[in-house]
Amino acid sequence: MRFHRSLSTLLPALLLVTGTEAGPIGYALCQGGCATVVMACYAAAGAVWGTNPWLAAGVPVPAVIVGCNSAYAGCQATCAAVAFSPTP
Repeated sequence: MRFHRSLSTLLPALLLVTGTEAGPIGYALCQGGCATVVMACYAAAGAVWGTNPWLAAGVPVPAVIVGCNSAYAGCQATCAAVAFSPTP
């Protein structure tokens, strides 16, 4: 009876522990990758990431830069999922 009682309290706890999470390290690696890709995207478009000369000049932002920004936002969203996804 004693074994059955301890098993009944331990089993639900074991079911909650299904793996580890990527956590801060996986998130940081993912964000670093996103930053590298967006910087390459901006460089290919002839721009510098983190600056906005178009706003100061009153010129619309080029479509390629908007595309880089959209891709970066999607990459960041994926990194958020990586932070909370279980790893083997």
